Amino acid sequence: MVRLVLLFACATLIALALQTMLPYWLPLGPYVPDLVLILAVDLGMRHHSAVAALMAFVMGYAIDAFSGTQIGLNAFMITLVFLLAYEMSSQLLVTNVVVGMLAVFVGVIINDLGSIVVISGFSGLTRDPALTRHLLGQAAVTALLAPLVFAVMARSKKLLGLLATGRREDTGRARGWLT
Repeated sequence: MVRLVLLFACATLIALALQTMLPYWLPLGPYVPDLVLILAVDLGMRHHSAVAALMAFVMGYAIDAFSGTQIGLNAFMITLVFLLAYEMSSQLLVTNVVVGMLAVFVGVIINDLGSIVVISGFSGLTRDPALTRHLLGQAAVTALLAPLVFAVMARSKKLLGLLATGRREDTGRARGWLT
């Protein structure tokens, strides 16, 4: 479990650094992918434990600490997305990359809409007529990047000996990502 925590801690720091630098490297505009959210979905779909939920909270809190927004907001939203991914993976018979991409897409929309409502109330949803386009664009960009992040995390887990072939590490069920 310690190796898993260290892996996600390093991945979160790298994701935060990339999220900060990507707008300067590429002309993405408002469509910066939410890499930490992808990590939270991967965590929720693959690891079902109290430690994994705590890790999702800490990942969200790290976003709060680095971004300077309202403390606790991203911690709550990332934990919520983790719980939704966890519930989705426990209810479905197959959790593959397509299901993960769908979870990331929905997770970005929930995260962004929830943040807007908490910060500026429901009136914040009607102020910008291009809000829907921006939300869907960011969700699509993040979802399209999700398979790459899932593959990197699966490879890293395998290299660290965290991923038994065809089995989930902490539950022993035979469901897993199709990569």
